[in-house]
Order: sequence, then structure tokens, then C-alpha cells
Amino acid sequence: MTTARDLMIVALDTPSAPPVAQGELSLALAGAELIDLMDAEAVTLDGQLVVPGLPPADGEGLLREAASSLARQAPYESVEDWLWRRGRGLTAAHLADLESEGLVTRPHTRRLSFRAGPPVPTETSARSRAADRWASREPVLAGLAAAAGIGEQPAEDLVAELADDQVVTVLAAVHDAVMELEAVRQRRGIEDAAFDNVWRAV
Repeated sequence: MTTARDLMIVALDTPSAPPVAQGELSLALAGAELIDLMDAEAVTLDGQLVVPGLPPADGEGLLREAASSLARQAPYESVEDWLWRRGRGLTAAHLADLESEGLVTRPHTRRLSFRAGPPVPTETSARSRAADRWASREPVLAGLAAAAGIGEQPAEDLVAELADDQVVTVLAAVHDAVMELEAVRQRRGIEDAAFDNVWRAV
């Protein structure tokens, strides 16, 4: 079991207002995968650079996929570049992975019995493990969840509990990437509004 999988289960299991956006969650999942690879000694950080080690001996399919996608020759990829590249579409990939293993189901809605509802984690040991980590406010999982918009504890409080500088580096990069994503959204919103105003004036 991995932090990335636990994060995905927590995201599905925890009501959030507003709902968690796929972009933020994908960036957090990419950070979780990087931390999982560090735990497996498949990567280490040299400052901000992701330096590959030996491929993990075991692990879930997506973790092996993440390891195989590492840049294995210098100049190595930065943590930030990894988050943006690996994070593209990662929420959908992790959801599909959970569904393929029966860890997530889509119950039918009452009003439209032929239409599946939102995905819900099934009662499995994977769900129990993720719930236990979440309930204990385990700093790595909670820090990644906070970056994705899950939970209420400020990220600074969580980072202060961590002693591993490399993990702190990854968490900080995830939070910076999420803030950059929000800034891009706001800028596009302003540009779209300005474009609409031009057409109204014509």
C-alpha cells in the first residue's frame, strides 16, 4: 500500500467544500508517488533534483510506472517538473486503478437506477488503512491532503512535525504547484472576462 493510494481513498472518502479539484489532487498524487519512491529507495533528492536509484522491487502498478518514467540521465528532472509532468491526468489514472482492483465502486443513484453515482471506496483493508492514517493526522498524508484541499489543518503545522528534509521539499513543491495552478486559473478567468466584455461592446 502506498501514500498515493491512501491519498486517493481519503479524497474519495472525505467530504470537501468546495469539492476537491482534479488538478490539485493530481499534483498532490504526483508528490505522493515521489515520496513513495523515496521510501522504496528508488529515488533521492539532490537539492531540488530527482535522482533515480534502483527500481522498486515490488509495489503497485502505478508506482512501478512512476519509477519507469524517471529521467535516468543528467541533467535530472526537478521536483517541480516531475509534479507537472507526472501529475497530468493522474487522478483519473489512480481512480481507474482502484476500480480495477475492486477498491472503489460506483453505486447507482435512486432516481436513475441505470446511472452510476460518484465513486465510493469499498469496505476493504485498504480503506481501513487509509482511514487510520487520516484519523491519526499522519503528517505526510495530511500535508498532501491539505495541498489538494482536503481537511482543515494548516500546512505549516503539518510540515513542522516532519523531520525528513526531502519530504518537506516535496510537500513545499506540491503546495507551490497548487498555488501556481490557482494563479493560472485566475488569470484565465480574467482574460476570458475581458474577452467577453470586448464582444459585448461590439
